[in-house]
Amino acid sequence: MQPLLLAAPAAGVLALGFAFYKASWISRQDAGTSEMQDIAGQIREGAMAFLGREYRVLAVFVLAVAGLLAVTSRNVALGQTPLIALAFVMGATASALSGYFGMRVATSANVRTTAAAKVGLPAALAVAFSGGSVMGMTVVGLALLGLGALFAAFTTFLFPGRIDVTVNAVTGFSMGASSIALFARVGGGIYTKAADVGADLVGKIESGLPEDDPRNPAVIADNVGDNVGDVAGMGADLFESYVGAIVGAMVLGAGAASIEGGGYGPVVLPLVIAAGGIVCSILGTFVVRTREGGNPQVALDTGSFGAAAVMTVATFFLARALWPSGGTEIGGKLVSWVDVGLATVFGLGSGVAVGIITSYYCSLGKGPVNSVVEQSKTGHATNIIAGLGVGMRSTALPVLFIAGGVLAAAHVAGLYGVAIAALGMLSTTGIQLAVDAYGPIADNAGGIAEMSHQPAEVRARTDRLDAVGNTTAAIGKGFAIGSAAMTALALFAAFAQQANINSIDLTRPAVMSGVFVGGMLPFLFSAMAMSAVGEAAMEMIEEVRRQFREIPGLLAGETKPDTARCVDISTRAAIRRMVLPGAMAVVTPVACGLVLGPEALGGLLAGCTVTGVLLALFMSNAGGAWDNAKKSFEGDGYKMRDGTTHPKGSDAHKAAVVGDTVGDPFKDTAGPSLNILIKLMSVVALVIAPLIALPH
Repeated sequence: MQPLLLAAPAAGVLALGFAFYKASWISRQDAGTSEMQDIAGQIREGAMAFLGREYRVLAVFVLAVAGLLAVTSRNVALGQTPLIALAFVMGATASALSGYFGMRVATSANVRTTAAAKVGLPAALAVAFSGGSVMGMTVVGLALLGLGALFAAFTTFLFPGRIDVTVNAVTGFSMGASSIALFARVGGGIYTKAADVGADLVGKIESGLPEDDPRNPAVIADNVGDNVGDVAGMGADLFESYVGAIVGAMVLGAGAASIEGGGYGPVVLPLVIAAGGIVCSILGTFVVRTREGGNPQVALDTGSFGAAAVMTVATFFLARALWPSGGTEIGGKLVSWVDVGLATVFGLGSGVAVGIITSYYCSLGKGPVNSVVEQSKTGHATNIIAGLGVGMRSTALPVLFIAGGVLAAAHVAGLYGVAIAALGMLSTTGIQLAVDAYGPIADNAGGIAEMSHQPAEVRARTDRLDAVGNTTAAIGKGFAIGSAAMTALALFAAFAQQANINSIDLTRPAVMSGVFVGGMLPFLFSAMAMSAVGEAAMEMIEEVRRQFREIPGLLAGETKPDTARCVDISTRAAIRRMVLPGAMAVVTPVACGLVLGPEALGGLLAGCTVTGVLLALFMSNAGGAWDNAKKSFEGDGYKMRDGTTHPKGSDAHKAAVVGDTVGDPFKDTAGPSLNILIKLMSVVALVIAPLIALPH
């Protein structure tokens, strides 16, 4: 077993080495004209400045929580150790570093993608996807290196023979990752959407400026937001999901390992599966290529789905190598290595299905988006109604697939199977995140092309990449939500195991109260996030209007706008308004568990998970549909069913822009943050479980 303990950190080093290779290749590519480099420099400076200010605030939070964990986790008899505080700090640091390195490379790849688009579509795709690959591989590399090294050190040197103490300690790594992820997602989402809404409503609607027009003061802030929200924010999101799925499976595996003859295979297997996923993800990156006039979507799908297919086969071999030969009893059922492999397949299948369904509801030219476009011709209100309807309807099939995946995985391998299914969804996170992070790089490339006045064919190529990026982002959000649901259930089961809860009685008033409060929390959390975007956007709108009004010659293109002022507005708004929602997610489960007990906390987690998943699906898909409904009017316009054509700038297009503006905080702030909310609350509950556990 000792050599296998090194598989996870070794795979982490491999991923980081591949990320360094890709980053070095990107840095050698043409960075374009001096004007392009100047614009890219402003974007990079704004993005890194925001990240620096955000991390300074989060450092205080991390140190405070680490101190509390060290003080309250001293009872080794209960499986606790003060070293959980070290794991917490390492998880938070690894998550922060992945966002930092990934965003540095993304803000370097954007201008090089623009320059490559002068050569052709294949070259532009290669640069943009390589930038995304750095983000993806940095996330999985730091996650597995940190988690694997901690587990190996604890198991070999500090707590040999005490797998309960080791597993409890590594839950701190997951809590650290979740904490950073929530603040990064909320803060990044507030930043990007405040800038985006201000740029759209004043620039497009009021002033009639095109997308990414250099005269618009909020354009640089908008492009910065693409990086802090969709690169660093999404990276932190999937870092947390990835770690949470691994840790949840490890905790449940510890229960199986404690059975005589079970060995530690069920605990180590999640780490080894994740290591195999890194190898498959790296292999998948080599098949992502297209030709001039080809479809980048096909190239990206080939890489991501191909990696998932290879990983499916590999999982069976890994399970056979690590699982006890005679099987292990879990939940009264004898589970074999074949059952574990099947659970992974069910997780992967559910994830792919949720991603495809999400893509359908958010894709250009498909029925749901077209229905929003059609209803835009009668005004803003009907566009909003149509988008809300699409979002609500889009929750049905994904939830059925998630439920089916949970039942199938539980049938073959119990709750451990559910945890492995969640890990199956996320085992190829390296390439999934590469595909997702590619989108904002392509979006930035289009903005740089517009602001530096590149030829029309350059913007056409970047727009082609950007349109595909919107779809890949929708698929990525679907994967993230599906994995969040399964990971939350796995963490919930791990919490129940650690807290000695066999069942939760809904007839008990305390439990039912917990369910109601938990069901309310995603709505309150979303309200805080949406309000923060609205308030920050109001400030941004007033600033853009002021500059158009007071700076002579700005709209005529004779003078440059004060873009730094808009960047500062978004930065201050995001830092100030991200604290309360994040604190609520950490404090609420602790208060509920200490005051009302572990069963009431179980009810809280159940209510939060159900409404959180549904609300996240609704908001993400409605926002995606509104976004692509707006894009449907670009180019030659949109031909309605009645035969009329509505071009860009028409009343129908303006209605679609308003719908997209409403959808922006739906899909990029509140919706994605809910994934982290439900998992962070479960991780916090898991960490405090030994303190509030029921007697055996």
